[in-house]
Amino acid sequence: MKLIITIVSIAVLSGVVSLFAPWWSVALVSFVVSLLLVQRPGRSFVAGFAGAGLWWLVAALYRDIPNDHLLSGRMAQLFHLPNGGAFIAITVVVGGLIGGLGAWAGGQLKKP
Repeated sequence: MKLIITIVSIAVLSGVVSLFAPWWSVALVSFVVSLLLVQRPGRSFVAGFAGAGLWWLVAALYRDIPNDHLLSGRMAQLFHLPNGGAFIAITVVVGGLIGGLGAWAGGQLKKP
């Protein structure tokens, strides 16, 4: 239950903070949430990865769906990917890694 609360907290707070701060603020949000909701470092990483990845997926789809996947398709061509969905998947993984590493660092500071 604590893991789900952490994931949702990271996703929601990342969405709010990203309105005012740069893209890497997701790592700071994950770090702070992991400091407040103490878990083992491995679980902190999973929560940060899932929460930040969820937020980046929502943000990417929010921008991508209204323009009929035009930008993601062109970016996929630029990076020699098969389609725009692959580009969005890579975006989610990168965002998840950023959030996961931030949460892992917070989990390392406050081990249960």
